[in-house]
Amino acid sequence: MALLPEGARVATHRELVRRFAVSGTTVSAALAFLTQRGLIASRPGAGTYRTATRPVSRTGDTSWQESALDTASQESPNLGTLRDFRPSALMGTLLTSGPDIVDLNGGYLHPALQPLGLLATALSRATKRAEAWNRPPVGGVPELRDWFATDIGGGLGRHDILVCGGGQSALATALRALAQPGDPVLIESPTYPGTIAAAHAAGLRTVPVPLDHDGIRPDDLEQALTRTRARVIIVQPLFQNPTGASLPVARRDEIRAIARRHAAFVVEDDFARHMAHADAGPTPPPMIVDDPDGTVVHIRSLTKVTSPNLRVGAIAARGPVLARLRSAHVIDTLFVPAPLQLTALEVVTAAGWKRTLKTLGTALAHRREVATGAVSATFGAHALPLRPRGGYHLWVSVPAHLDDHQLVAAALATGVAVTPGTNYHATNSDPMHVRVSYVAAPSASDVDDAIRRLAPLVVEP
Repeated sequence: MALLPEGARVATHRELVRRFAVSGTTVSAALAFLTQRGLIASRPGAGTYRTATRPVSRTGDTSWQESALDTASQESPNLGTLRDFRPSALMGTLLTSGPDIVDLNGGYLHPALQPLGLLATALSRATKRAEAWNRPPVGGVPELRDWFATDIGGGLGRHDILVCGGGQSALATALRALAQPGDPVLIESPTYPGTIAAAHAAGLRTVPVPLDHDGIRPDDLEQALTRTRARVIIVQPLFQNPTGASLPVARRDEIRAIARRHAAFVVEDDFARHMAHADAGPTPPPMIVDDPDGTVVHIRSLTKVTSPNLRVGAIAARGPVLARLRSAHVIDTLFVPAPLQLTALEVVTAAGWKRTLKTLGTALAHRREVATGAVSATFGAHALPLRPRGGYHLWVSVPAHLDDHQLVAAALATGVAVTPGTNYHATNSDPMHVRVSYVAAPSASDVDDAIRRLAPLVVEP
């Protein structure tokens, strides 16, 4: 970058991959580092440019930190309790693509799908409230807790709700509160990378449990609980990430009963509750609705259906466990800022909220149809065993002559970002899938074009 004059345009993401013969992930990480250092800056719709030269700050010798941070080499009575802060797969979902890359990786709505007018009005109204700059209650703004309780159902009240800073924060809080370092935690295989990262950061031992087309398999769950004596199970019952599977009501009841027999908590990550497509039909109620005994700890977030910046979610639970969850939450964050909570409250109580969800459901159904058609044309009909009518992603089988990282690197070189399937596994296994997201791209036509652009890459040589 020192050779580029001020104001010069940086080569495109695709060109850098080709020029230096490295992976797209490496290029993205390098560009992110240069952006953080202030050496380059992106201009939406125009590209990335060299910034003005800045004075060089004084640097010292930080090499000593490597040994100080190398916890694996330090003495420990139980090495299995060490925490792991390497969320590479989770960070991959947050990388921003250059202007020349079609993003089929991201899990947040493109601005074209976000309710920007509703959000702007809600923020303006929230900041004018007298209580906007007062410290909110630890558990959350009472009216927002009331709304979450009603939205989740099952007779929950505000005292069963804890407002958190989004779904990832709620998940991290739940895992630290419910398990001790070194404990086993049962996770779906494959599953959301944030689940794996949160478990490892809490020092927990992840135990994968297989899925089928109806979600986590009860027989394997029973065996895993018997073998490990785990006290925590994490499930995504609706439009699971990444497979799209949904648990039928009978299986939900069976999983809850198995957990109850083993005195284990079920952490229900209900991230896609408001992402049902227009043609989805009725969706099953949350697992916590039929759980008077407090087996289920429910997580709900507003972020996915609004904006990545509206980081407001909730934990719902019955019984003494909520006090433990609240304590863990207070230690981490004290409370969620009142302006953010009040903005969320204004959004969900606005006259246009239900209309917003309906509009989103229609748009998601259209994008899904476009994406599934393009995937079938490009990879073959066999590549999509599940075509979920909810969520925002497809779990696509990779041809046998490729692995997921090969395909992801080749796709990025053609200007398309997809996610390798190995990111969704706690162990190095199953390189035979990629996840395709259809909500981060500007339009359905961009999704269609990007997927079809992969056709030459999947043809067996």
